This record gives sequence, C-alpha cells and structure tokens, in this order.
Amino acid sequence: METLSNPFVLGYHGCHRETAERVLGGGEHLRASSNDYDWLGVGVYFWEADPLRGLEWARERHGPHAAVIGAVIHLGHCLNLMSRHAFDALTRAYGLLDEDFRKLRKALPTNGVSGKSRKLDCAVIQRLHTLRQGHPPYDTVKGLFIEGREPFPGSAFRHQTHVQICVRQTRVIKGYFRVFEDHLGGSNTA
Repeated sequence: METLSNPFVLGYHGCHRETAERVLGGGEHLRASSNDYDWLGVGVYFWEADPLRGLEWARERHGPHAAVIGAVIHLGHCLNLMSRHAFDALTRAYGLLDEDFRKLRKALPTNGVSGKSRKLDCAVIQRLHTLRQGHPPYDTVKGLFIEGREPFPGSAFRHQTHVQICVRQTRVIKGYFRVFEDHLGGSNTA
C-alpha cells in the first residue's frame, strides 16, 4: 500500500559527530540498524520533522560527541503504521510468526516494559517483510512512537512522542544536510 501522505519528508538522524561528518562529506550513507529490538525492523532510523529529538537521542548515546543530520526522504512504497490498512498485514504477520514459534516450541519475543525494547514488534515487522515475496518490498516503514513523561498529570500526551521512519532502501534518501543551529537552540555539533 502506497502512502497517502506527502511522498517527501524531512527526517533527522542522531549519531556520533564523526559519522555525521563522513555522511555529510558525501562518502557514504548512514548504516542500517539491525538490532532485534528495533521496533520498525532493519533499516536506517529517522525522526520526522524533529531534529531536536534526534539530537537528544544522540546525546544519550554519544554525550559531547553527539550530532544530528537531516535527510530528504522519498517514502516510496511505505508501510505506514498510522494507516488502518497496515494493521491487517500486521495481524497476519503476527499469526504466522506465532505459528512459526509454536512449531519450534519456543516463546515469542516480547516487548520491554519501558517501551525501549520492542523485540516482538521487530519480529512481526520482519516477518511481514518476508510475506512480500512476489510483491514490491517496502522502501520505508513509518510509525508513531509514544514516549516520555506526561506534560501534566493524567495526560495522554508524552514529551518525546514522535513519528519515526525506518528507511529500508537507501536509494529513497535523496540527500543529507547539516541542521542549522537555530533549529536546535544553538546546540548542534555537526
């Protein structure tokens, strides 16, 4: 199912300063993450329209060597997890994954309590991709990640909620760019 939203988005990737400079120098693409807890599966992760959240994430991992870079991304053939159409595919993939694990007499992976580790979500998304045989693969996966503390007691909003994009095919990244300091409160290091 093609995305029904704007096919081009600006995404922001938090990383180490050295990685940012190599990518911005034009020598390479960002590398795909393939951890078993990456909730949208294997790919390069971006925060849509939120460079500051990308920098916050990078600071948690790289401290003073943190940076954020921007990318122009053409969503292409997008599995949009904010569209109701995606959930039939997710349900089917979960059922097949559950069946696979039952045959192996193994327990399904689980999502962590904190919401940071999404092993079950990752496994379901990866299983969904295997169902694409004979159909075009998804270029990107896009989802809403609810994260962070409440801005006020009883709120359903969270401070770090964001739209995340997992780029599975780097050809849909049309270019990288340096983020202006004023978009980050004067705190970008790349």
